[in-house]
Amino acid sequence: MAKGADRRRQQAFLVIQSLSTRYAVSLLCYLAGVSRSGYYKWLSHKGRLTKRQQENERLKAKIIECRKRTRGIYGYLRTRTWLQKVYGIHVNHKRVYRLMKELGIRSVIRRKKPYFGKKEAYVISDNVLNREFQATRPLEKWVTDITYLPMGQSFMYLSTIYDLYNNEVIAYKISPRNDIRLVLETVKKAIRKRKTRGILLHSDRGFQYTSKPYNLLLQRHGIQVSMSRKGNCHDNACMESFFSHLKSEALGLHLFTSQKQLVNEIHRYIHFYNHYRFQKKLSNLSPVEYRTKVA
Repeated sequence: MAKGADRRRQQAFLVIQSLSTRYAVSLLCYLAGVSRSGYYKWLSHKGRLTKRQQENERLKAKIIECRKRTRGIYGYLRTRTWLQKVYGIHVNHKRVYRLMKELGIRSVIRRKKPYFGKKEAYVISDNVLNREFQATRPLEKWVTDITYLPMGQSFMYLSTIYDLYNNEVIAYKISPRNDIRLVLETVKKAIRKRKTRGILLHSDRGFQYTSKPYNLLLQRHGIQVSMSRKGNCHDNACMESFFSHLKSEALGLHLFTSQKQLVNEIHRYIHFYNHYRFQKKLSNLSPVEYRTKVA
């Protein structure tokens, strides 16, 4: 505590010295909350400093000036650059760091807190799908992904599972949070609707899909996992294509003022897409019509 008080006194004395040519020392001491005798004692002691120490004291005064002018946002590297640009002073960054440490000065900008906890275990799978987007039967190959939907100043997130046989949306879930729970609930909806044993389910390498809960859920229900290669969005191009249709044919045509409006429009479009939107690939039938006709 005493060390911190000494540092603050020294800072005050340096500021008083830098302003003493323009203002009365007694007034500056009063405003800084230090005694005049203490200031003059410090000043007389300064006269007995070595040349190097005197240089350090002058640098400290300028470092304090930099702090005041920049409202404390500069760390030692930017302070060194400031000294060079404003005063033409070339000084080693280690010296600036040491002097700032002596003054108890550091950047006020919030630093990223180090994470000391245990990292979540993750599971990476091979790209089994390998861009073979054609399926010969229903319940053979599914793809899944999440897209973000702007809603005012925030976002909603849509998680979808899509059958490559007839381009049908099997299950989807909308949430204000892009988290593991979102994909788990989407998969659970698909499991309740279809027999899943033996299905291949392809995704990207998002943290939700590499999580242990996601992979354990798929394993329990006999679903084979496939994942895109790192940083390769084309490995899941079919899902990207569906999201593009959704945004251009529905969401892009309206200005939503509430989450309820957005959610209702997504429900409406996916029902339309599955039951009524015919596709050339499906002999001009909708996904549900195509699946029903084949059955």
